[in-house]
Amino acid sequence: MHKKVTKAVFPVAGLGTRFLPATKSIPKEMLPIVDKPLIQYAVEEAIAAGIETLIFITGRTKGAIADHFDKSYELEKELEQRQKTEALDCLNKIVPASVSCVYLRQAEALGLGHAVLCAKPVIEDEPFAVVLPDDLVHNEGVGCLGQMTELFDETQSTILGVERVPPESTASYGIVKTASDSGRLNRIDQIVEKPQPKDASSNLGVVGRYILAPTIFGELQSTDKGAGGEIQLTDAIAGLMSREAVYAYEFHGTRYDCGTKLGFLTANVEYALRDAELKQGFRGFLSALDIHE
Repeated sequence: MHKKVTKAVFPVAGLGTRFLPATKSIPKEMLPIVDKPLIQYAVEEAIAAGIETLIFITGRTKGAIADHFDKSYELEKELEQRQKTEALDCLNKIVPASVSCVYLRQAEALGLGHAVLCAKPVIEDEPFAVVLPDDLVHNEGVGCLGQMTELFDETQSTILGVERVPPESTASYGIVKTASDSGRLNRIDQIVEKPQPKDASSNLGVVGRYILAPTIFGELQSTDKGAGGEIQLTDAIAGLMSREAVYAYEFHGTRYDCGTKLGFLTANVEYALRDAELKQGFRGFLSALDIHE
């Protein structure tokens, strides 16, 4: 039976320790890229790809995420009374009425694989997307997840978003080896979690976009703890490959690793330079900077 991807999982239970003390009381996913929190970019990408149910896997101190996507009656009433129609319209567009939000608690920090497994009661027997908000992907056209859902319509198989990473950085990624190197979509022969550069079979790194078949849940339930004492999604995908096709897709777009301070700052600068209201003044400010080593 031909199935479409209409549900997406957002694992957002992490502590965000790289951004302490800012993330002591604010979820890292709520840190802004210019004027929108990081999580909103991920949600907008998912909605544009046809996702109808947003499943947030949350943890302690993550209440601000649910608040952001909820209605704010007092604020909306205040904006309406002040005739701030543009600001009110901006709030109303955060999540369309046709899209549902589900919040599930990941009680223990047992890794990405465990976070995905937490979504099983809502996903049931459907294909679904996993979106890691730390990986912000910019596109002028169809978004990264939109590209992948279109490919899933054709393949009906698990697809991982990948990009070429510096060979010396393989220990920070799941690394895949593909059966061929023709075009952007290729079947995966091997996947290894965070190999050292000398052990890496390629420099194709898995980034935070996945379209997963529901059979992944069976693999996750039988996967032992791996690297870091966590249930690794990569290990479950490796098991899945012994039974069905899994593909790597080199997506179109520019990825910013907003889980690092440098990637976060780079994204803010480049998004500001694309903003119609900000770009001229901000570009002038940057040009006037007298920067010395």
